[in-house]
Amino acid sequence: MNELLNSIHITPLWYLIPSLLMFCAGVYGFLTRKNLIAMLISIELMLNAVDINFVVFNRYFFPHSMEGMFFTLFAIAIAAAETALAIAIIINIYRAVHNVDVTSVNEMKF
Repeated sequence: MNELLNSIHITPLWYLIPSLLMFCAGVYGFLTRKNLIAMLISIELMLNAVDINFVVFNRYFFPHSMEGMFFTLFAIAIAAAETALAIAIIINIYRAVHNVDVTSVNEMKF
């Protein structure tokens, strides 16, 4: 069993394919959903897939530097602030329209 585990070589492809699937799921969710919260979750899924790519490329192509890791932490912090702001906007839209669908936002008069 140990020989089998030692013979498996983990390449960046092992991480990039699930990241690609996550990103594609996020794009699909963003394009097909009409609920603003579901669209926000899809955007967060896409951002997490990009963060995985940053870490993988940093680990395999520049193993002695930490720029990819720091950039990922910075991106996670920005995503948290973006999510807080988006949820505040969605709450204000819900208070005005009593619905969080994109179609109801288009009907609002500003």
